[in-house]
Amino acid sequence: MIWKILSYPRFKLTSLPTPMERSIKLGKELGIELFIKRDDVMELCLGGNKVRKLEFIVADAIRKGCDVLITRGATHSNHVRLTAAAARKAGMDVYAVITPPGNMDTQGNILLDRLLGATLVPVEKTEEADDVMRSIAEKLRSEGRRPYIIPAGGASEMGVLGYTLAALEILEQSTLLGVRPEYIVHATGTGATQTGLTLGLKLLGAENVKVIGISNGRKASDVVKRLVELFNSTTSMLGLDVRASEDDFIVYDEYGFGGYGVITREVVETMKYVARTEGILLDPVYTAKAMYGLIDLVHRGVIRKGSTVVFIHTGGSPIPFQYAGKIAEYL
Repeated sequence: MIWKILSYPRFKLTSLPTPMERSIKLGKELGIELFIKRDDVMELCLGGNKVRKLEFIVADAIRKGCDVLITRGATHSNHVRLTAAAARKAGMDVYAVITPPGNMDTQGNILLDRLLGATLVPVEKTEEADDVMRSIAEKLRSEGRRPYIIPAGGASEMGVLGYTLAALEILEQSTLLGVRPEYIVHATGTGATQTGLTLGLKLLGAENVKVIGISNGRKASDVVKRLVELFNSTTSMLGLDVRASEDDFIVYDEYGFGGYGVITREVVETMKYVARTEGILLDPVYTAKAMYGLIDLVHRGVIRKGSTVVFIHTGGSPIPFQYAGKIAEYL
């Protein structure tokens, strides 16, 4: 059934597959067979997991005759950066509603957003963002434009398709490497990545592979509720008789260290540890928290010793520069 997704149009934004590299030193220290899926290694504007989602989302916008993309995200949003870059490749304009946390200083992702020519619309309260996006769309329509609204993080049914196919990619690469993953661990938030992986594995008959989402600060119960909704709306769109319940998703929320966007000593120590062990750079908002979670789950025995684990590096390379002062406090 997964082959049905291949019939959906895609707007090529990167070369696939991305590398999946064996993490020898870190894996040995943890007592597991560890692979890092390098979705931070992509051509589009420093890469990241949103690229896979945007290939389907932008194609849908083109199919509908749209000429401007509207989305939302925090000041450090990788999704906003990559949406702006994808819009430019597709010949579209882009508006982004910018929400807390963080500030609008021209550094990190905000710097790149401005280089890409995105129209940034800051708001003081995150809960205002969706209404502001709709207002922008109404204004643009009154001017004869054809806007396309993308939810935060690209968490739409079209966005889910990107990581549904990524599940197939991971299994194919694992076969070539002569291994079989038992766990896939990644940072989870708006939900399209975890939803897509779970759907892809289910369609491939690989439900025994456990997808573990490490929340970037949101309550696990809220994340899971959104995952179920997104999974079921996606399978309805695809015409598949497959449904999910809360039991299909594993999310841990104890590694947020004070909430979304909060940077602590533990987060920076994890960045330092991985950088000095494997030469891989993590960011303090998403991937470092996810890696801290992976390490702790191994120590707790939730991820068993000797197992094969794939960690998805979801990108975020500009974020350390945006929070350089905070990170420097713990170096």
